[in-house]
Amino acid sequence: MRAAFTVFRVIGAGAIVAAIVGQLITSRAFWTQQAGLTDISTQIVNFFSFFTIDSNVLTVVVFLIGAVCLIKGEVPEPRWFTIGRASVTAYMATTGIVYNVLLRGIELPQGATLPWSNEVLHVVAPILMVVDWLFAPGRNRLEWKTIWVIVIFPLVWGLYTLVRGPLTFDAVTGNEYWYPYPFMNPNIAPEGYVSVAFYLVLIAGVIGGAGALAIKVTRQRDRWPLSAR
Repeated sequence: MRAAFTVFRVIGAGAIVAAIVGQLITSRAFWTQQAGLTDISTQIVNFFSFFTIDSNVLTVVVFLIGAVCLIKGEVPEPRWFTIGRASVTAYMATTGIVYNVLLRGIELPQGATLPWSNEVLHVVAPILMVVDWLFAPGRNRLEWKTIWVIVIFPLVWGLYTLVRGPLTFDAVTGNEYWYPYPFMNPNIAPEGYVSVAFYLVLIAGVIGGAGALAIKVTRQRDRWPLSAR
């Protein structure tokens, strides 16, 4: 199984990188050709401010480190890496759930959407990450208190988004603010920051629940993962 999941992780990382680069190229063409922008530095920062992009970048890092661990025969893997895998699994599961429940079919402010890239980042990659977590060998048993480590990044990202949003000029739309997702934009939310707070609490609950399930899996050694042989 080590060899199989080494290949699985390398291919998965490659697919995600291709999807991110493909969407960035498409967005850049939109910014420069259709929106007529000459300075796209802010748009690039905006692009990498999407939770989806950040989570997928972290998935690439996890897959590549994980592939190296398997090649080197590090089974079980380092404990810090298991915690990282659990965290990214929770983020990617949440990405898939939130997108397909709240955002599918809604135009997001990254420019033109590349359909195949969109599906890889929001559907395929989350599935790959969950499959890797459930079945790849090397995972360590985690304590329940690990949940507090898992939620650190989403909390920091949410604070960053809410602070940066009203300070960022959107050159594409001309708005004096920029938010990556409609439900985080208090200017269009039905109840302003009240609605934003509701959705943030909801998403935090989903991430916490996904993290708790990820931790629970590590405490059921009789079922997962597969043998390292």
